[in-house]
Amino acid sequence: MVVHLDASRAWEAAARVPDPEVPCVTVADLGILRDVRLEDGVAVADVTPTYSGCPATLAIELAIEAAMRDAGYDARINRVLSPAWTTDWITEEGREKLRAYGIAPPEGSASKLALFGATEVTCPRCGSRQTERISEFGSTACKAQYRCRSCAEPFDYFKCI
Repeated sequence: MVVHLDASRAWEAAARVPDPEVPCVTVADLGILRDVRLEDGVAVADVTPTYSGCPATLAIELAIEAAMRDAGYDARINRVLSPAWTTDWITEEGREKLRAYGIAPPEGSASKLALFGATEVTCPRCGSRQTERISEFGSTACKAQYRCRSCAEPFDYFKCI
């Protein structure tokens, strides 16, 4: 995440844009807003989607562009696909916002995933580790559906990617 001083207002405007699928977190919280800089007077935002087929990508890019325009900048979005986004880029504040919203944030680091290992997920409601996966896919492709055996509540888990 790089912020250029002459583009700080554009960065701040872009960074406040909420994710349309998980509105408790911003594009900055998720780490998909990579950079905002000025190029020949145009605020250019580098954005990396959570995955290449994410249906919210265009909506996110348009919202970031509109936010920078509302802040007084001519704006352009640069979609960056490499390196690919990873859940390691979610900020600690973003992880806490997910938990408070009832979504279990990714457990561990994407770089240390075991190929066939089971993921232990902590219930965001009661903190129990006694959880079970109900479905590999939750309300969006980047989340899995879990249930807590302690409090019996279902919840989404933001998969480690």
